[in-house]
Amino acid sequence: MGALEVKELSKSFDGREILKDISLHVEEGEFVTILGPSGSGKSTLFQLIGGLLNPDHGAISLDDDNITGKRGFISYMPQQPALLPWRTVLDNVILGQELHGTKDKVKAKEMIQKAGLGGYEQAFPEELSGGMKQRVAFIRALLSPQSLICLDEPFSALDDFTRQEMHEWLLSIWSQYKRTILFVTHNIDEALFLSDRILVFSSNPAQIANEFVIPFSRPRKQELLLTEEFLKWKRKISSTIVQNGLGGESDE
Repeated sequence: MGALEVKELSKSFDGREILKDISLHVEEGEFVTILGPSGSGKSTLFQLIGGLLNPDHGAISLDDDNITGKRGFISYMPQQPALLPWRTVLDNVILGQELHGTKDKVKAKEMIQKAGLGGYEQAFPEELSGGMKQRVAFIRALLSPQSLICLDEPFSALDDFTRQEMHEWLLSIWSQYKRTILFVTHNIDEALFLSDRILVFSSNPAQIANEFVIPFSRPRKQELLLTEEFLKWKRKISSTIVQNGLGGESDE
């Protein structure tokens, strides 16, 4: 479960069109990334999918059920981990379950161990590094009952070394649980390393400028970033970004 369909979605604020006729799909268990510059409407799209906003027109469905304007159907991980400081690691990761009337501490502890956080179950967020907090936030998203996880630039605040480490960790955990993921970034390397498909967004208003099916086999390791094949794909996507007048902001 977790197939997402967005059809001809548009949204304006104060007369300014942010999204225009966006249509996309994400298959069950697929990892799809939206790549575009800051301000291109990526976060607005997530708010529409999550039911926090209503579109001006268009429709959103999950597993063929219309969820347009409805909340509670996706699991969302923002740029900041948004952990509750008064709750322990264990209590933070089961929060999504609690909100839906369930609680599975056994599975939560198992996933905490797999995340390399064994022994931190009773620690509080202030005791964790940035990367550790992001792991806790992602475990919380995985443990939530929703079949679709939306990740909104979750690693943008991390340093390069921690970010690279988190990429491999995210893929290792995702490969075990195979949840459907819609990921947002403006970093080309990140998009290429993580994704099955990449959707390049234009801006003013946002539209899908291009789509790329990424051929790299899984599992993926950091050595991939230094291969000629990876650099060829990076040049290809960079060229699309330049052709669409998006400048260099998308290539950090």
